[in-house]
Amino acid sequence: MPRGTTGLGQRAAHLWAALWLCVPCGVSSQSVAERFQATCQSCHGEGGVSAMALTPSLAGQPSFYAVTQLFLFREGRRSNAAMSAMAKGMSDSDLRAFSDHIGKLPPPAAPTLDGLLAQRMRRGATLVQEHRCASCHGDDFSGGKQVARLANQREDYLLQTLTEFQSGKRLGYTTAMNETLVGISAEGLQDIAYYLSNAPRAKP
Repeated sequence: MPRGTTGLGQRAAHLWAALWLCVPCGVSSQSVAERFQATCQSCHGEGGVSAMALTPSLAGQPSFYAVTQLFLFREGRRSNAAMSAMAKGMSDSDLRAFSDHIGKLPPPAAPTLDGLLAQRMRRGATLVQEHRCASCHGDDFSGGKQVARLANQREDYLLQTLTEFQSGKRLGYTTAMNETLVGISAEGLQDIAYYLSNAPRAKP
């Protein structure tokens, strides 16, 4: 994948690498679970597995990825009014506690292979291989560190995210996603989202 960088992404990643090591977590695991249920579950689903259209599952996302996204929402550097409002009053310790909790949630279960459209799975798998998605997101697409888990994420959310990266509406830590998706057709993006949401190789 291309490896261009953005100052914003680098600063956020470096800041949260430091906070990850230095900020004490002042919230008990029990209260974090209760707060997650009260604050996040209505949109992101029980146990962080979303049943709401265009709303991602949080379960199984790497903690470092989660804390960086919460930071970007809190600082208004990712555009989502609901998330920015929710994160605005969170302390650094809150962000770390919530991200630790997210990282420990069991990821969404892989769907059964029954009923899957084999032709779409093949097309999606081919595109994923051609564009080297596994080089950052892992061979099983479970992500790691500051890279998102894609495996068994909601298909509609994956498609929306891919479309936003392709158009430049959304930026990542680097320009890799924007550059990688250049030239892929709308149908191709749909096939990638279909394949990843049903990724048969995903592990917990």
